[in-house]
Amino acid sequence: MKAALLRYRVMATIVGVLLIVLCLIGVPLANFDGSSMWGIFPGTPELVTPGSSVQQLGDGITEYLGVAHGWLYMIFLVTAFMLGRRAGWDLPFLAVTLVLGTVPVLSFWAERRATQRVRADHSDLAVT
Repeated sequence: MKAALLRYRVMATIVGVLLIVLCLIGVPLANFDGSSMWGIFPGTPELVTPGSSVQQLGDGITEYLGVAHGWLYMIFLVTAFMLGRRAGWDLPFLAVTLVLGTVPVLSFWAERRATQRVRADHSDLAVT
């Protein structure tokens, strides 16, 4: 159980940090040039100049970290599911834990919540 919890915590932290970098740095730098974004939003705030090195940095962040985050999120889902099954979580708790892994900042709260539950249910993992 200890190893499963460690794997889950490491993956949750990595995925959470990448998600914050993508959403709070990469996407604004790449897309906030005043043009429409993804064909959904008619106009974005004008924070960067189109074609500037700052916008190219944002494009690189979203392109490369976006792909890495996608693959690592799949690994996170597997580790969270395996921990949840091993720890005996009910389906609603497991589903909320998996979904919150997609929300910036809330993913850290979900990791803390899951860790506390595992440690409470398995006294051999309690921090002394």
